[in-house]
Amino acid sequence: MVIDDPDAALVASSQQGDLAAFEALVSRYQKRMLSLSFRLTGSYDDACEVVQDAFVSAYKNLRGFRQEAKFSTWLTAITVNLSKNRLKRMKVHQARVPFSLDAPIRTDDGDVMPDPPSKEPSVLDRMEQVDVKNKVQDCIRALDPDFREVIVLRDMQDLSYEEVGAALKLAAGTVKSRLFRARESVKECLKKAMGSL
Repeated sequence: MVIDDPDAALVASSQQGDLAAFEALVSRYQKRMLSLSFRLTGSYDDACEVVQDAFVSAYKNLRGFRQEAKFSTWLTAITVNLSKNRLKRMKVHQARVPFSLDAPIRTDDGDVMPDPPSKEPSVLDRMEQVDVKNKVQDCIRALDPDFREVIVLRDMQDLSYEEVGAALKLAAGTVKSRLFRARESVKECLKKAMGSL
């Protein structure tokens, strides 16, 4: 079954070897895929590499793309899978790298020695330091990847339930169930984080 896809003409041209058509698809989806991968991996550098790999993979496999799903859904699935693989590799690497709590912390401005514990700041100071957006992102990063993917695709990438299901190869009921559990977990996480004021 061929579906209605706004990218169908560009995809067809790309499948015939039209590089400009594929470049148009890259331009159309590059930012969206970068945002998706960044939210899944938590690393801008890793997300850039994932997205580059996703477009290379899409290009190599484009002739076999039968348009049973939208091109954007197919590309989203590739990006999600590559992001998952990247996360697994990062976890394995981090587990093998020893680190000391007393070691300098690397920043863009150079190495910084960790500060010793300081006295408790006032409630007003702590309230001013709370950045809700960062708290939400932290709570999303803490989710199990299966739940993180669903909430990022549905609530942050604005994909429909059907598109999320197609991208992750899940039934609509599973998408809704995971999304409900993911949202509840984020709510609980935020209550704890904001309640610490």
